[in-house]
Amino acid sequence: MERVARMLVDAKKPLLYGWATTECEAQSVGIELAEEVGGVIDSCASVCHGPSVLAIQDVGFPSVTLGEVKNRADLDIYWGSNPMHAHPRHMSRYSRYPRGYFRERGQQDRTVIVIDVRRTDTAGIADKFLQVSPGDDYELVNAFRTLLNGGDIPDEVAGIAKKDIASALELMKTCQFGMLFFGVGLTMSPGKHRNIDNAISLVVDLNKYTKFNLIPMRGHYNVTGFSEVLTWQSGFPFGVDYTRGYPQYNPGETTSVELLSRGEVDAVFVVGSDPAANFPKKAVEHLAKIPSAVIEPHETPTTYLCDLNIPSAIAGIEVEGTAYRMDNVPIRMRKIMDAPAGLYSDREILEMILLKVREIKNGA
Repeated sequence: MERVARMLVDAKKPLLYGWATTECEAQSVGIELAEEVGGVIDSCASVCHGPSVLAIQDVGFPSVTLGEVKNRADLDIYWGSNPMHAHPRHMSRYSRYPRGYFRERGQQDRTVIVIDVRRTDTAGIADKFLQVSPGDDYELVNAFRTLLNGGDIPDEVAGIAKKDIASALELMKTCQFGMLFFGVGLTMSPGKHRNIDNAISLVVDLNKYTKFNLIPMRGHYNVTGFSEVLTWQSGFPFGVDYTRGYPQYNPGETTSVELLSRGEVDAVFVVGSDPAANFPKKAVEHLAKIPSAVIEPHETPTTYLCDLNIPSAIAGIEVEGTAYRMDNVPIRMRKIMDAPAGLYSDREILEMILLKVREIKNGA
């Protein structure tokens, strides 16, 4: 703990990254630690659904809970998402298969549309599949909005025939309760947050005809929780820079990949994430050159790359805590077994590091 604390205190601009696979209580302490050492704190959102957050800040967020989806939705659209692999229980619990209060026949009462660049396993069980050309998601959303508002479109848009776009739009207009679930296929294709901005605007337009909502298909189980906690404590959802003693937020400048790629940070502290396996080569090369530490219960490429590796108890299995679902509903995670002897929770480890940081700064 003391070595990690010393690393953070000695650094001029440390990066504290990850936070998506730990409980909210640990995240709160981590934010306090970032402020104490004058570092930058960022989560996995900056490389997945950060554009969704930016779009929501621009145009709002017409959303519901997954419970309402289960009980009411008769049309589910998966855009740039493959829940059969990425969220294996999603369709069986909330969208395609469950029997709901107003959907007593389950699958027979629901229609599924999949929009993706390739025929995924999710597309294989969909009622309608639209194969969009890579990078043309924005054009397809525009085509839907144009037809919806009485305009005309070319015979083919984004590699999809006009008649197929029109028939999918008719399903959207005539459903009783529609849902758009979108994944990183939409957030990380060209256009980024403008894709989501446009998709949200499509949902708003559809509400002139029926009830329609959307939910982002978040990845790690508590990445939503980190955005919530960081917003409570700093006013911003990800990529917050405390180097001046107060929170600053400018995605692209204060986010992790860009900071590492430009070589602007001189120490990295990773909590519950694996940037070595997911970040661009240039960012990982800089990560390998500077002092680094990781809190992680599993062996990952990042644990081999970092100088210090602190194993921890697994939140939601070996320790209890709080996490937020993708629909922003907080869930209390229960402990189901004891952690191996000598392992502490992420929160306890971070509290010890924070205490050491304050002792070092006070000259103790």
